[in-house]
Amino acid sequence: MEARKCTGDKAASATPASRPTGKGGSLAFRRWLERLLLVVGLGLIGFYVAARIHGAVLSKFAVRRFEHLKQVAPGNHFPGNAASSGLSDEQAGTTSQPEHVLWSKERIKDYQNSLGQNLAAPLAILRIPMIHLEVPVLEGTDDLTLNRGVGRIEDTAQIGEDGNIGIAGHRDGFFRGLKDLKVGDTLELEGPARTDTYVVDQLRIVNPNDVSILQPRSRSSVTLVTCYPFYFIGSAPQRYIVHAARTDSEPQKNTTTEQGSLTPQTYNQENTQ
Repeated sequence: MEARKCTGDKAASATPASRPTGKGGSLAFRRWLERLLLVVGLGLIGFYVAARIHGAVLSKFAVRRFEHLKQVAPGNHFPGNAASSGLSDEQAGTTSQPEHVLWSKERIKDYQNSLGQNLAAPLAILRIPMIHLEVPVLEGTDDLTLNRGVGRIEDTAQIGEDGNIGIAGHRDGFFRGLKDLKVGDTLELEGPARTDTYVVDQLRIVNPNDVSILQPRSRSSVTLVTCYPFYFIGSAPQRYIVHAARTDSEPQKNTTTEQGSLTPQTYNQENTQ
């Protein structure tokens, strides 16, 4: 009887200890959930910081590639593959990173996704001190090109030539700062052979099919093109145009050049959503 009683006592005393109360179990679960959320949050912060560092290195890598190729391959013909620059990631990462403060979240994501793609060396570097912009000018206006930098519009003048050089960029990315430019502001276009300075002489808003803005002007010029309004949701209905004339060019009586024939299809390849 005593043995049975002792066994019963042990079983009775063990049962409450092995079954946590509902309140205690709920508290333990909340603590476990808090720790899990903290770990996940720290992980996401770490991923974001790593992505920004990665973007700083690879975005400015194009600028450093251009500067390096100017020295090793003077002239207009640059090798087109990334390995040809001869620069390490450490060397490429010594320049400043693109300014993303005004960019849309979608454009930042597209930009970061573009960093793993290999593109040809830049044609030039566009600098606009007023809006603190330094961006590689690439060939063409396809999605990948405009996510990585800005692009020379097909059938406009080549970098370093007389005529009207058309350059397109996204309104919610590199070219969002164009909204703050004024007549009289300056910009620089550093090509493989020389650096030209331009002064903004006209700001315009036009319809997408108005290709006249890319025709030769009375002076050698750069025309910057982006969609408008800048904060429009969806496909923007108009285009914002910045005309800038080269400071060392003289007015030309005859504006006929070797520029190709522009069409709305050519122009509207720069379709910034």
